[in-house]
Amino acid sequence: HFPGNNAAVDISRSGILPSLAQVLQAQSNLHCQVALLVAEMAREAAVRELCIDAGLVKALVPHLNSNNPEMLLNTGRAIGRICFDNSKQQSVTDSRATAATTSCDCVSDVLKLQFSESAVPEALSEMIQDLQGGSDPHDLCSIKIASNLIVSLLLGDESMQKCFAEGSGPVYRDVISWLQCSNTQLQLSGALAIANFARNDSNCVKMLDLGVVPHILTMLEQHVDEGDVSVQHAGLSALRNLAIPATNKVRMLDNGVTDRIKTLLRSDMPPVQFKLLGTLRMMVDGQEEATLILGRDPVLLARVMEWCEAKDHAGVRGEACRLLAALIRHSRSPDVVRAVLHGGGVQHLISMATSEHVIMQNEALVALTIAAATDLGTGRGGAYNTVYLNMIGAYADSAPCVCLDSGSIQERLSKLLDHSNSNISSQAASILTLLEKKP
Repeated sequence: HFPGNNAAVDISRSGILPSLAQVLQAQSNLHCQVALLVAEMAREAAVRELCIDAGLVKALVPHLNSNNPEMLLNTGRAIGRICFDNSKQQSVTDSRATAATTSCDCVSDVLKLQFSESAVPEALSEMIQDLQGGSDPHDLCSIKIASNLIVSLLLGDESMQKCFAEGSGPVYRDVISWLQCSNTQLQLSGALAIANFARNDSNCVKMLDLGVVPHILTMLEQHVDEGDVSVQHAGLSALRNLAIPATNKVRMLDNGVTDRIKTLLRSDMPPVQFKLLGTLRMMVDGQEEATLILGRDPVLLARVMEWCEAKDHAGVRGEACRLLAALIRHSRSPDVVRAVLHGGGVQHLISMATSEHVIMQNEALVALTIAAATDLGTGRGGAYNTVYLNMIGAYADSAPCVCLDSGSIQERLSKLLDHSNSNISSQAASILTLLEKKP
């Protein structure tokens, strides 16, 4: 540390800063000492803008790829301190300080693996540990840069596997600790890192064995009310990826995951709603018992119906309709069909069946076929009459859709008989057969 404020300012105004930038950009054994000097001088607010003007941030960024832990620590601190405070420096935080992450995103998987083999992620993680727990804004900025870099390095398949190391790698262990800390930035980076680790079934199964899910759920619950949207979105992404293997679905359902994430149903943030719906849909895929529970939950169904009408967010509307269809498809239950019909869900499925997206069309037609064929205990005609009437009502209330011309509902479905997708054509034929047999 400099003995007084004036020393750092006087040194920086002496004209030495551009020379320090040149040293950092040249081959030299002084890099570590220069980065330390810059980090110490940048404690003073009056010095930071001078550092920016001298090009020191640009000169420092490449050294975040150093395999020298001391160099990484000094570099991270220097950048974090320079890129903090007033408006000019804040713009640098947005552009320069994230340049390291952006450049890392652009490098090849081979280079990412080389960084991992040189223990760069471990060094960055160690730096974060050293800086954690304090409130120094400069250190917090350094933590953000370092954690973002680690997440970026995990985008490479081989570098990700090396860092995971069957769940025993120090980076993976540190990521778990980030989920449990109070630093929102580290929680966000931790959730994104887990989502990256969960890119293959083997890792997903191993992480469930190691108990990652409760940590994610506890973190999400901290952000339900007035929480951080990015953390909620990232946490749900991690859960969705972890739920892809069928064996994991069963285990996660047994651990009450759906009950705990349902607390996010009260969120009014579209990005969270979108990701929650997708996560629930992944959780019930092929899981009859879970589908029965969710499909008979009046609070969940009411919220899903509400989101099926989201006028300002097509993504939320689409995911809500897909979850509705999934509840019918995977349960094939009269209780669930009755609940969906009672809530007015068939009109949303009709709208989905006329979507321009082939996958959504097929999912809707399958759900409508099942609903129309379901005996609700009121005579065989009850269910498919209800479907038929809802189809007519939905058609009367809607404009001509992208895929189908105007005409009766049977004519509209007949248009799908020659669809290039065999699944859609067969489902359209099935539902037409049922409707034509109506009493």
